[in-house]
Amino acid sequence: MGTIVAVETAVPSYTVTREEGKEVARRLFADRFRDIDRLLAVFDHAEIEKRHFCVPLDWFTTPRTFKEKNEQYQHSAVELSVQSAQAVLLTAGIAAKDIDAIVFVSSTGIATPSLDTRIAQILGMREDIARIPLWGLGCAGGASGLARADDYVQAHPEAIVLLVAVELCGLTFVYGDGSKSNLIGTALFSDGAASVIVVGEQRTQDSGQPFHGPRIVSSKSQLWPASEDVMGWDVRDEGLSVIFSRDIPSLVRKEMDDQISQLLDANQLTRHELTQFIAHPGGAKVLQAYQQALDLPADWLDEARLVLREYGNMSSPTVLFVLRLVMAHLRHDAIANHGYGVLAALGPGFSCEQVLLHFGS
Repeated sequence: MGTIVAVETAVPSYTVTREEGKEVARRLFADRFRDIDRLLAVFDHAEIEKRHFCVPLDWFTTPRTFKEKNEQYQHSAVELSVQSAQAVLLTAGIAAKDIDAIVFVSSTGIATPSLDTRIAQILGMREDIARIPLWGLGCAGGASGLARADDYVQAHPEAIVLLVAVELCGLTFVYGDGSKSNLIGTALFSDGAASVIVVGEQRTQDSGQPFHGPRIVSSKSQLWPASEDVMGWDVRDEGLSVIFSRDIPSLVRKEMDDQISQLLDANQLTRHELTQFIAHPGGAKVLQAYQQALDLPADWLDEARLVLREYGNMSSPTVLFVLRLVMAHLRHDAIANHGYGVLAALGPGFSCEQVLLHFGS
């Protein structure tokens, strides 16, 4: 059973407000849609006030090649990953050379060798570091990466694992693509990184320093058949173009109640023992669907709504931003810091990743 010792995040320096994003989208799409003003209402319905990007807004108003985008991805992804990783090592009080494995999650660009090689060397990690790069998980990547980090410390209970999830979703905007998916993406997606320290049970017991935080009890993956067209990338000469179905909120309402029940049943738990639900805020409608499907108390999604409002949908690291806020809240609320929580995210496949957490002693 791994312990989540710390979570830290990083965002790039270019901040875009809702109105700024809307005006750029108007310029880019006005000649594509006669009803552009009606379609731009998606910016208001998204309930996102600001987002962060690794390039200025003007960068998106010029055609870019896949090569240009990917070079920017590699540079900025390493930079943000190192920022969040350095922060989490400092918070956890752990040296980079004490890390035994790095789980690296990203789907918005490509690199071989994967970028964790650069990150590990910049941070000064050991040469025998175990590397676990994960690509193609999209929005489910943060939850899946956390589960894989726990798998590692289950097999190596003396280990410390660094999880890094980084996405530069803004770079996947395709100039000249007049599709509604491309327009909606301009209202939702953004850039960011999150890093997590997971410590194995034996390391926790043997260490002179106590490691505190939520413990990972178990995890569950679900892949629905014949659902590849719900979410993913259309790989073009211009780069990665987003695919996502308008049916995602209805899929949440249809499937998530059963998914939560399966996870809890496998661990001999009931809904009454849940005190937290940590959701990936894919959008305002997705959060509303979670609340309806699971009959959640309204305040259980406060942190998810706050992350959506302040950062937008950063894909894989987003749910880890939510986890960080939940952990910060629980550190200052001894009464709430107990019981079980579920961390959940949906992604390409179409798939669902869940992690069952235990809070408190």
